[in-house]
Amino acid sequence: MIADLRIYTTLPTQTAEFVALYESKAWPLQLKYLENCLGWYVTVEGALNSVVHLWGYADQADRERRRNAMAADPAWGDYLKEAGERGLLVKMENRIVRPTAFFEAFRAARGG
Repeated sequence: MIADLRIYTTLPTQTAEFVALYESKAWPLQLKYLENCLGWYVTVEGALNSVVHLWGYADQADRERRRNAMAADPAWGDYLKEAGERGLLVKMENRIVRPTAFFEAFRAARGG
């Protein structure tokens, strides 16, 4: 398994608007195409004005297949266009991470 870690930095005071836009337009599409959301958060301490979400995939090929299918959906293009027009974001970071062997063993031992 790999995880796609995404960190979005919004303009000050714009986090709530970004989250609302995402929830109404992007969340349904990402659930449909990406399916495995591991978490979706906003920061309360540290680097403020940040949104963090993680998506799990079997491997990089699974990620690419799912993201390409989502990108082909015109509704995804509409969301990206609206998000860009609103100018809510300052920065977007994307990292692909994989669990360590000891964490996989821990998770397996817990049944999950």
